[in-house]
Amino acid sequence: MELDRTAWAALRSSTPLALTESELEVLRGTTDPTSMEEVEDIYLPLSRLLNLYVKATRQRHAAVRDFLGEGDQPVPFIIGVAGSVAVGKSTTARLLRTLLAQWPDHPHVELVSTDNFLYPNAVLQERGLMNRKGFPESFDRRSLVRFVSAMKAGASRMDIPVYSHLAYDILDDSVQTVHRPDILIVEGINVLQPPQAGRLAVADFFDFSIYVDAKVEHIRSWYLERFLELRRTAFSDPRSYFHSMATTLDESRALEFARNTWRSINEVNLVENIRPTRGRATLVLYKGEDHGVRRVRLRKT
Repeated sequence: MELDRTAWAALRSSTPLALTESELEVLRGTTDPTSMEEVEDIYLPLSRLLNLYVKATRQRHAAVRDFLGEGDQPVPFIIGVAGSVAVGKSTTARLLRTLLAQWPDHPHVELVSTDNFLYPNAVLQERGLMNRKGFPESFDRRSLVRFVSAMKAGASRMDIPVYSHLAYDILDDSVQTVHRPDILIVEGINVLQPPQAGRLAVADFFDFSIYVDAKVEHIRSWYLERFLELRRTAFSDPRSYFHSMATTLDESRALEFARNTWRSINEVNLVENIRPTRGRATLVLYKGEDHGVRRVRLRKT
């Protein structure tokens, strides 16, 4: 079913807003204008819906464990968040982590980015994939599936790699430790990819999935806007992989680099690999030119 913004916002019911403007500022991505009104109209109804899903899923799991005579070993409810580069899916994932953790039924919510499962640059270079970074073949999909499978099986703790956007690479000396959460959010551009023949995909372990969508021309504009802001901020750090964009190239040449990167990599990946997975999502958030969600599509079964 499809709902416009007004109809969706009405589903918030009495869900309280326990988020301050300063907290929202921390959760926003670079150049992301998500407002408190957006939180109230879009994310509080979504938080309420997900809370209902979590309760129902726990009841079903308890019934199956009782049938099998197994002990009470709760497993995390897993949510996938997908969408293009620069569409705002990371902000969506961070907001959901914060809002869902405020429900007393599931206070422990973990967030994992699939960027942590990119192959290191050395491997990508060896395989000739540096210009395909972000495409499905640039990820260690087996390790990602093993991680999510172990979480779903009730693993108490898992250590996973850490990807640095500053270094533009996997860090050799860092890990993210994920303790058994009540809810695990897995965010990434390709999380809804279907499985290869005879194998499992990470999406096979999701209890609920969200796709953040917008017109390609709007995402392109957001991508270029974000690039220019990063050039003024993060890229000026000498440790940044893209430091030369802030020091060697003038703005017009740097912007042309960004346009070429969008055309040859990000837009191709969006059209060929990311957007075709939209129909697999449980819920789709359709954004307008101002980043505001205009309508929501929910698969009820």
